[in-house]
Amino acid sequence: MDPSAHLAALRRTDARFADAAAEAVLAAGWRAPVPGCPGWTLADLVWHLGEVQHFWSWVVRTRATSPEGYVEPARRPDDELLGWSAGQSAELETVLAAADPGEAVWTWAPQRDVAFVARRQCHEAVVHTVDVEQVLGDVRPIPADVGLDGLDEWLEVMVPGALPSGPPPDAHPVVLHAIDAGVERTLFAGSRPHPVATLRGTAGDLLLACWRRVPLEVLTVDGDGLQAAAMLAAVDLS
Repeated sequence: MDPSAHLAALRRTDARFADAAAEAVLAAGWRAPVPGCPGWTLADLVWHLGEVQHFWSWVVRTRATSPEGYVEPARRPDDELLGWSAGQSAELETVLAAADPGEAVWTWAPQRDVAFVARRQCHEAVVHTVDVEQVLGDVRPIPADVGLDGLDEWLEVMVPGALPSGPPPDAHPVVLHAIDAGVERTLFAGSRPHPVATLRGTAGDLLLACWRRVPLEVLTVDGDGLQAAAMLAAVDLS
């Protein structure tokens, strides 16, 4: 996916997040627990995504070269959260659309440009939309191209960020086979001659398993499922 595709996916995802959050509030209330984020309520989740989007809007709008100077927003009352969060989504979409993807901005990763922000914020919204859908009880499939790009981002960006010194000493390869995209990716490739397991499922379900939003039981596991789960757990993004 290129930055324009990331922006298009972000717009669709933001709209779905807003709709699902509004439905979830009516169905379960602001204090409803979020299964994918232990200890969080629905209010915490909506606030979090809005806060994250507020920050990255500021980074792109100001072409920030560091996070210094950012002023954190004040926590909104629950009855203001839906409107405030939707406003942050609209602002982020607007500043990304107006920016050149190649423009330099601060990020926490080696890639420091607007394109990184567009990709990261697309997948931030994708995963948190599933979080709110789980509260609502209406989880929708992630499109194959979005799921595969999110899986690639997890492997290319999140895994090295969590493990800057490389795979742990006890690492074993785990093959991730995306059945709807017809491709395979490998976690900890080259750490051992043979993979400990192959996990098969849609790209979206593989992405959610890597982000620990769904159990491995939603996938087809060929090999040692316990070892595979341990390898995914070694990527600590908390």
